[in-house]
Amino acid sequence: MSSSFQAPKGVSEYVPPRADLFSAIRQAFAEQARLAGYGYLELAVFEDTNLFRRGVGESTDVVSKEMYTFEDRGGRSLTLRPEFTATVLRSVLENGLHKQGGLPVKVWATGPAFRAERPQQGRYRQFYQLDLEAIGSEDPQVDAETIAIAANWYRSLGLTRVRLLLNSLGCRECRPAYRARLQEFLRGLDLDEPTRARIEINPLRVLDDKRPDVVAQLAGAPLMADHLCGDCKAHHDRVRELLADLGIAWEDTPRLVRGLDYYTRTTYEFDHPLLGSQSGIGGGGRYDGLSEDIGGPPLPGIGFGLGLDRTILALEAEGAEFAAPPRCEVFGVALGETAERKVFALVDELRKAGIAADMAYGGKKLKGAMKDADRSGARYAVILGERDIAAGSAQVKDLEGGDQAAVPLPEIVTTLKERLSR
Repeated sequence: MSSSFQAPKGVSEYVPPRADLFSAIRQAFAEQARLAGYGYLELAVFEDTNLFRRGVGESTDVVSKEMYTFEDRGGRSLTLRPEFTATVLRSVLENGLHKQGGLPVKVWATGPAFRAERPQQGRYRQFYQLDLEAIGSEDPQVDAETIAIAANWYRSLGLTRVRLLLNSLGCRECRPAYRARLQEFLRGLDLDEPTRARIEINPLRVLDDKRPDVVAQLAGAPLMADHLCGDCKAHHDRVRELLADLGIAWEDTPRLVRGLDYYTRTTYEFDHPLLGSQSGIGGGGRYDGLSEDIGGPPLPGIGFGLGLDRTILALEAEGAEFAAPPRCEVFGVALGETAERKVFALVDELRKAGIAADMAYGGKKLKGAMKDADRSGARYAVILGERDIAAGSAQVKDLEGGDQAAVPLPEIVTTLKERLSR
């Protein structure tokens, strides 16, 4: 009988073997970040609500509709993090990482984030992200580096259908004139009252509207790309040149905006066409004014958030053959109490040698223990009985090919390491 309790609606949970894939692709990202010199942050899951109000933006759907906010016993308003960038920047500033020299500060983090959205495939109330940020540099090379890290990770997983969508949202110098031009255009459209209210607060967000009737009316909307100042245009051109040098293909997407207010200049999204309406599997961009918005010093930054949940869906949709490390490579089968003690010690020795090993528990007979060995996914079984102990050897069976041979007990670990490395 199962428990009467269930996970809350909209929570993405992972159990073996899917959880093994989840862990493996996260570890693959950790390696990409390490190779590029990014240090790991372990962060708070909840923050002062004002951090997100000031950093993400009061007018965004995230802040106005989707945050899980609560009052603690001290009367403080706290919010489960809906995204990572504001939290990462807060931690960098609070811990003075930007004062230690060698800018940019290069860090990454991972874990759950929370948004009160309508649950559906690829959109959850508790979801998992990989976040990477480079804080303290305006260099276009840093923009291209963050994109390359994500692209290299997707490639390492075996994904081949990922598209990079690229745009520039300008800066605080050139965006106001474009914003006024866009508002003038939008006010002339046939839009509902909530959308009209958004025109006055954050007109760029209207460009992100996915409703077909709105999309059709936006066909003639002015584009930010046509209103970039000289510095922003040069920055955007340089990013594209660097991506070309790295062999990374992109699609210029002049209507691309992100759902958070802090983005400036370089803005990008990774899209997977096999995922339907939830095709965005990651994205990011610059946020050169965010530090000042949350009370810090002028400190430019760029980063991204990649969705672990949607990346797994993309792997499954493509049938990509990214294999998680096996949970068990060698399975011990003991026949008798004396053999059980020796197999228990052998399993520990195998693990110390870096070999994933397990064994049959509960004094099972040979038939039941071998069924456990097959279920474990192990490549080899080590079978030890009283006669084997007397002979000073164990039976090593290849569970794929079926071959079986006696191997001296002192040579078991070495022999298995050699065979598994082939």
